[in-house]
Amino acid sequence: MRSLTTTTTAATARKKKEAKVPDEDFKLPIVCDADTLRSLIRRKKSVRVVDVRKAEDYQREHIPTAVSLPLARVLENDQPEKIVTLLEELGISDSTPVVVYDDTFGALAARVAWTFQYVGHDNTALLEMTFKQWKELGLETEKQQHTFSRARHLLNIKKEIYVDASYVEAAAKSKPSTLLVDSRERLNYLTEHIPGARNIPYTMVGSEDSILRNAEELKRLIENRGIANDAEIITYCGSVGTLSGLTYYALKLAGFKNVKLYPKSFKEWKALGKPKEEFKEATYWDLSAE
Repeated sequence: MRSLTTTTTAATARKKKEAKVPDEDFKLPIVCDADTLRSLIRRKKSVRVVDVRKAEDYQREHIPTAVSLPLARVLENDQPEKIVTLLEELGISDSTPVVVYDDTFGALAARVAWTFQYVGHDNTALLEMTFKQWKELGLETEKQQHTFSRARHLLNIKKEIYVDASYVEAAAKSKPSTLLVDSRERLNYLTEHIPGARNIPYTMVGSEDSILRNAEELKRLIENRGIANDAEIITYCGSVGTLSGLTYYALKLAGFKNVKLYPKSFKEWKALGKPKEEFKEATYWDLSAE
């Protein structure tokens, strides 16, 4: 296990200098870089790091000071009041900066981060990399499991970032400026999707060393799909909103303001017998996302 004060060769090469220690009221960006997180960790209680991998993975090794909150537990308690209870159990108050990470290209972390923000915890960020990448850089890890004193957190639902099937259906009929974005891989999209949806596969929003590309690259990618800055955008994926959660944050990072998540996604849409669209004559060229 490495000391928190260790500065590794890999980390030094990646950054010209250590990030400046943030102020106490530091507002996290959408994506938190590793050096900023390390600076926050050094201040002990100034950040809550949330590991959403399986509990056994957390127990083997994790980022220092991290608490364990597997995605499965979030989905089992996926009601606003229960999510606030989870926040309180982790010692997260309304003002606590929270950084979430996983080992699944950011998709699980994105779903949990979005859930925290939906119930009113705005100061939540995604770690820029996966745990595997963190380790490959030689950054600090530990095995000690952490618990914190219970905190108090208010419930303040952000209705503007959530939609259900009824909203999707109504918007498709009455709001020409509303765009649906299907985050699944191209073949799944071509097989069947919500009518009118455009495809931005989750595989396109990340880079080799970060869960999300930089803002300018994402902006070009999204605008090339004919999506305007002032559009209302609804993201969905196959089942529980993980892949579409990552795309949700890609859109936000690219500067799109009116972005919403349909967390129950295509699985619920099909179960409800809603209309579907498919390309019966799809060619090999159609499988690319251009």
